Amino acid sequence: MNRLITIAICIFLTLILGVVFIYPKYQELRGTQERIRLKRAELQSKEKYFSDLTDVLEQLKEYEIQLSKIDSAIPPDVSLPALFNFLQTAASQNGLVLEEMSPGFTTTQERFRETSISLVVTGSYSSFKSFLSTLEKSVRMIELESISFSSPEETGLFTFNLRIKVHSY
Repeated sequence: MNRLITIAICIFLTLILGVVFIYPKYQELRGTQERIRLKRAELQSKEKYFSDLTDVLEQLKEYEIQLSKIDSAIPPDVSLPALFNFLQTAASQNGLVLEEMSPGFTTTQERFRETSISLVVTGSYSSFKSFLSTLEKSVRMIELESISFSSPEETGLFTFNLRIKVHSY
C-alpha cells in the first residue's frame, strides 16, 4: 500500500511540476509560433507590395518621355532666373524689347504653387503675337492672366503690360 501511495504522490508531483514549469514554457512556445506566423504573413504582404511597386516602375518606364515632359512643364521649383532668361530671350527673338520684369506673389493650392510675374514689353503688334505664340508653345506651363497696352506714340511701337502665371510643385 505504501508503494501505491508513493507512486500516486510521484505522479501527482510530476503533474504539478509539469504544470508549474513546463506549461509556461509551452505557452511561450505557442506565443512565439503565433508571432512567427504573423511575421511571415507580414513578410509575404511586403513582398507582394514591393513586387507590385516593381511592376508599376516597369510600367512607368514605358512612359518616361511623357513624364519628363510633365516635369519640364511643371518643375519642382520656380527658378526665377531661368524663367527671366527665357522671357528675355523669347522677347528679343520675336522683336520685342523687354523693358521691365518683376515677380509678383506666389500662392499655394494643394501641392502646386503659382507665381505671378509682371512684364512690360515694347514692339509691334505682330511681334507681340509671335511672342505670345512662343509662350504658348513653351514646354513650361505659362498662363496669361492679363494684357493691357497703350497706343503707339511717334515711334509706332506699342507698350504691352502682361501678367503671367507660372506653375511649379
